[in-house]
Amino acid sequence: MTRRNLLILAVALAAGCASYSGAGLVPGRSSVEDVRATMGEPTLVRPLPDGSQVLWYSKLPNGRESYAARIAPDGTLVSLEQRLTAENVAKLRPNESTGEDVLDLLGPPSRRFKFPLKDRESWEYPLWTGPGKQTLYVELSPDNVVRAVYQLYDRDTRPRFF
Repeated sequence: MTRRNLLILAVALAAGCASYSGAGLVPGRSSVEDVRATMGEPTLVRPLPDGSQVLWYSKLPNGRESYAARIAPDGTLVSLEQRLTAENVAKLRPNESTGEDVLDLLGPPSRRFKFPLKDRESWEYPLWTGPGKQTLYVELSPDNVVRAVYQLYDRDTRPRFF
């Protein structure tokens, strides 16, 4: 491969990564059509009571990011933000928050699973937390109430040589 082809490939890859995080979208000016053209089809669409909506663009589980594009009732982009943050996780309150609150704050989980001997479901959100990777677990009871919120460091999967 020539040097020129490598440069073209690098630029194309960089442009592809940037567009997923909303590069070029301007709150107040970009339309919902601009958002969809730039970011693709959303992972989840959450309508809000005031007629606005949130388009979720999840890069989970490997990207560890979940972008929320808030769209006004007139179809204009209001905001675009990465929601898997410590500030948003801190807003989750065991025995008070609901599954709807979790979806509104963090977006769709990367995985949902039921505990076989517990009457709970767990939602999993991989996170970037500084030097190490962590996974956030949100446990919900059958009445859709958050019962536990905790983060664990991901297991080191690198091969070990003795």
